[in-house]
Amino acid sequence: MDVRGTSGAATGSSYLAFAEREARGNSAVYQELAERVAGDAGLLGLLAELPPAKRQPNLLFGAVRHLGGPVAEGWPAFRDWVAAHWEQVSATMRERLTQTNEAGRCATLLPLLASLPQPLALIEVGASAGLCLYPDRYRYRYVSGGGSGGVVAEFGAEGSPVTLECTVDGPVPMMESLRDRLPRVVWRAGIDLNPLDVRAEEDVRWLESLVWPEQTHRLERLRGAVRIARAEPPLLVRGDLNATVRDLVAQVPAGATPVVFHSAVLAYASPEARAGFATTVRGLPGHWISNEALSVLPTVAERLPDQAPARSGLFALALDERPVAYTGPHGQSLDWFAGA
Repeated sequence: MDVRGTSGAATGSSYLAFAEREARGNSAVYQELAERVAGDAGLLGLLAELPPAKRQPNLLFGAVRHLGGPVAEGWPAFRDWVAAHWEQVSATMRERLTQTNEAGRCATLLPLLASLPQPLALIEVGASAGLCLYPDRYRYRYVSGGGSGGVVAEFGAEGSPVTLECTVDGPVPMMESLRDRLPRVVWRAGIDLNPLDVRAEEDVRWLESLVWPEQTHRLERLRGAVRIARAEPPLLVRGDLNATVRDLVAQVPAGATPVVFHSAVLAYASPEARAGFATTVRGLPGHWISNEALSVLPTVAERLPDQAPARSGLFALALDERPVAYTGPHGQSLDWFAGA
């Protein structure tokens, strides 16, 4: 069997899936590059030299941008540059992780966080630089998804350099009263295989490299969130998910509600690791908020409504494994379920 050819075909399929499900409608640059990579035997052969977990489109494109290579200049320039600089590109891909630290996801987490007994102790799994640990430091603008685009609610931390906009559909609980119910966070910590330091310029530059080329609003948001985090850097711990999450929950201050949460993290773990993590979190005090691709957590997937929206790439937001909404992967939309 030609193992290299088999792995190349699988990698090509993953790039096509990325182009169709994630990049389409969000990044024309990445959609074209992913489609082209999928059909290029030379680049697929180079990617096959990497471990499977290191062949991801976001990791390749982020590494090229981090190294100053051409991404928005078109396919020929990208392909030739990657081939000529493969040693540097592959080294960066081996060293780094896809750690898109999208603060915008706080807009979809907020209704759940505000509904829990206050004050909160937040523990984020896959925290990257910890920018989603500051839902109480951002401003929010929720707009109607019913076609009018009108502002439903606008509120948040006064003077914040970050405003998170989210389109809402469905009966989001307490939407009108959320302005008076920002979460009161008294303790915040995160876990990551490779924590990033908001005070380290090289780490921040890697985060910026992961923002998609056309999405300048996300880049501005990232820079504002970094300023907030630098004023009070979070406790970030490097370690195994299961052991570390137990240790951090044990450190939660008395009187605070522990909340373990994660977004777009468990898809990178094996099914066995996901099952082990779920077992661990079920045994902990407090609450568990997951915001992952629809099929990542079986106990959530089996409780989803029969018909998902036509838009691809959505996540399922769940509280203690009970799904409550579909969300946009970068926090740009929140479709609340009736009766949730």
